[in-house]
Amino acid sequence: MRTTFFILLSFFVWNSAISQIQVKGRVMEFRNEKDNIPLQDANVYYLESSVGTSTDESGNFKIPYRSDLKKLVISSIGFRSDTILVNRPNLGNIILYPIVELEEIILEKRVAPLQKSLFKAQNVVTVDSREMLKAACCNLSESFETNPSVDVNISDAVLGAKQIQMLGLNSPYLMFTQENMPSIRGASQIFGLSFIPGSWIEAIQITKGAGSVLNGFESISGHINSELVKPLTDKRFFLNMYANNFERYEFNSRINHNISDELGVGLYIHANLRNGYIDNNGDSFLDTPLAQQVNLMNRWQYMDPESGWVGYANAQYLSDNKELGQLDFNPDTDKLTTNAWGSEINTSRLDLSSKIGYVFPELPYQSFGFQTAYSNHSQDSYYGLNLYDIDHSSFYSNLIFNSIIGSTQHKFKTGLSFTHDNYDEVVNNTPFERTDTSGGAFFEYTFDSLEGLSFVAGLRADTHNNLGNFITPRFHLRYSLWDKASFRASFGRGKRGANIFAENQQMFASSRQININGNNGNYYGLQPEKAWNYGLSFIQKLYLWDRVMDFSIDFYRTQFENQVIVDWEDPRAVSFYNLDGKSFSNSLQIDLNYEILQDFRLRATYKYFDVQTDYVSGRLDKPLQPSYRFFTNLNYETLMNGYGQWRFDFTANWLGRQRLPSTAGNPVEFQMASHSPSYVLINAQVTKVFSNKFEVYLGGENINNFTQDTPILSANDPFGTYFDSVILYGPVLESAYYLGFRYKI
Repeated sequence: MRTTFFILLSFFVWNSAISQIQVKGRVMEFRNEKDNIPLQDANVYYLESSVGTSTDESGNFKIPYRSDLKKLVISSIGFRSDTILVNRPNLGNIILYPIVELEEIILEKRVAPLQKSLFKAQNVVTVDSREMLKAACCNLSESFETNPSVDVNISDAVLGAKQIQMLGLNSPYLMFTQENMPSIRGASQIFGLSFIPGSWIEAIQITKGAGSVLNGFESISGHINSELVKPLTDKRFFLNMYANNFERYEFNSRINHNISDELGVGLYIHANLRNGYIDNNGDSFLDTPLAQQVNLMNRWQYMDPESGWVGYANAQYLSDNKELGQLDFNPDTDKLTTNAWGSEINTSRLDLSSKIGYVFPELPYQSFGFQTAYSNHSQDSYYGLNLYDIDHSSFYSNLIFNSIIGSTQHKFKTGLSFTHDNYDEVVNNTPFERTDTSGGAFFEYTFDSLEGLSFVAGLRADTHNNLGNFITPRFHLRYSLWDKASFRASFGRGKRGANIFAENQQMFASSRQININGNNGNYYGLQPEKAWNYGLSFIQKLYLWDRVMDFSIDFYRTQFENQVIVDWEDPRAVSFYNLDGKSFSNSLQIDLNYEILQDFRLRATYKYFDVQTDYVSGRLDKPLQPSYRFFTNLNYETLMNGYGQWRFDFTANWLGRQRLPSTAGNPVEFQMASHSPSYVLINAQVTKVFSNKFEVYLGGENINNFTQDTPILSANDPFGTYFDSVILYGPVLESAYYLGFRYKI
C-alpha cells in the first residue's frame, strides 16, 4: 500500500514538474554576420496547434513545454518563417532572415476556361464564365454546347425542351445544385435548365460518377453544380441583349451595389421572347415553341473575413409561358378541342434560399455552415386533349461542420440534412398526390496528399417515409502515378423515386396510351430506383513542342439494382414498370486538349456508349442514344492591350447512329427505320471585343443545316391513332443565326 502511494505521488510530482517546464529562446533579426538585433512581437507557436506566444521588446519568449508537440514555428511579417525542433529547454538565439525585396516583376498566366485538376480526388471538370461566352448560352441548357463532358439533346419535336445526359443516362439520374443546394428536380426536371440564365452563372462544376454524400443520396451518374456571380465581386452593371433569325429575343441585366465593404446586394433580371411562327419543314407544326419568360432575382452577400462570418440570401421569381402545336391553333377558341392540335405550358416558380457560415479566425481549417431553401413550382398545362398540372413545394436544410484530425492532411465533414417535398398532380382528371420526407446524417473523411495518394470516403444514413431506411456509401480515390499524371477510381450508390409524369412530359404530345404496371411501390405503384456507379480515369498533362497538352481517358459503369423502365417499344403506348433483369450503362470518353499555335487551341473528345436494358420484349440498346460521339472545338483569340480583340470559336459534334423505338406495328407510311443515320452539327461564333466594357458577338447554330426528315408521325392527323412526336434523333429547327452584345462597368 505504501509502495503504491509513493509511486502515485512520484507520478503526480513528475507530471507537475513537466507541466511547469518552460521552453525559452530569443528571436533575432538578421543584419549581418556579427550584428543582429532583437525582434519584438514575433509569433511563436507549436506546429499544428493553437498554443503560442510572442516575443518581448528584447526578443525573448517563454512557452510551456508540451510533450505531445514537437516543433515550434517562429514567424513575423516581412521575415521568412522558421521551424525549430524542441529538444532542450533553452533554444538559444533564433535568427529570422528578412524577405528580400526585389523590383516588381509581374508574371501572368491565363487559366484555361475549362479545367481538370490533377489533385482532386473526385473527377471534376470546372467551367468558368469565359467558356460560356463561346456560344449563345442564354440559359443553363445551352451552357454545355462547347463542353464535351455533357451531352445536350432535344426531348421531342413539339416541346423543344433541351435535356442533358451524362454517362449515357438522362438528366433525372444527375443531381443538379445551385451553390450546392438542390436546384433542378421534381416538377422542374424537363424545363428547369431553361430557368437558370447563363449570364447569372459564374462557374459550373461537373462531377462524374456519384457525388458527395453532403449533397444527398439521389446522385447516380453525376453532379452538376452552378455558382452564381457574387454582388461584392461582380461588375456594378451588366447588360446583354440577343436576337436570332427565328424571332427569339433575350434581355439580361445585373445591377450591384456595395452597401459596405462587407455587404453587397444585386438585382438580376432576365427576359426572353420567342414570337416567330416557324414551320420550315411544312408539317403544320411549329418548329420551335412560342414563349415568353420573366425571371428576377434579388441576391444579398455578406462577407467579413476578420470576424469569420459569411452569408448569402436569394429571392427568385419566375413566370414562363409556352405555346406550341399547329400553326393555326388559337388557344382562345381551340383549347382542349379537336379544331387544331395545340398546347400551353404556364409555369410560375418562387425560390427562397440562404446560406450562413462561420470560419474560426484562429482555426481557419475549421468552419460550420447552414443551408436552407424553399421552392414552390406550379405548372398548368395541356397537350392536345391531354391535361397535366403539377404543384410541387419543397423545403431543404443542411447543417455542415468542417475540421481536421490532427493535421490539415486529414479533413472531415459531418452534418445533418432534412428535406420535405409535396407533389400534387392531375393527369387527365386523375389526381396523384405524394409527400416525401427524409432526414439524414453524413460523415465524409478526406486524406489529402498532393504527392501521392488522396481519397474521399463518405457515408450517409437516411430515413425516408417512402424509400425506407438506407445507407449511401461514396468513395473517390486519386493517386499520382508520376509527374503531372493522376489515376482516379470511384464507386457510389444512389437511390431515388421516379417522377414519371414530370420527367416524361413529351409522352403527352402523342396518341400513345399511358400504362403503369405497378408492384405496390410508393411511386405511382412503382418501386424506387437503385444503382451503383463505378469509375476509372487517367489524366496526363505535359509539354509537347513547348506547348501545354493534356490527355485523359475515363470509363464509367452504372449498374441498376432496380429501375423504372420507360418503354416506348409499342408504338401505341408508353409503359412504366420496374426492371426485371439487368440494366447497365458503359461509357468511355477520351479527351485531348492542345494549344496548336499561340492562342490557337484544340479540344477533341471521343465517346463510346453501351447502354442496355432488359425490356419485357427482351434486352435492347437504349433508344435515341448515339453509340458514339466525336466532338471537336477550335478556339483562337487575338490580344490587344490585354483584352481579346477577336475571339473565334468553331464546334463540331458528330453523332453516331441511334436505335429508334419500334414502329413495326404502324402502317407502312408511319414506320421509321430501326436506326437513325449518323450526322454532324456545326456551331460557330465570332466575338469582337472593343474594350473591357463592350463586346459584340455573331454566331450560328446547326450551320450545316441538318434536320430530321420526319420529326412528327401523322402530323396531318394529330388526333388520330398514329400521331407521335417523341421519336426525335436530330434537330427540327434549321440553321439559326444570332447577334448580341455585352456591356459592363
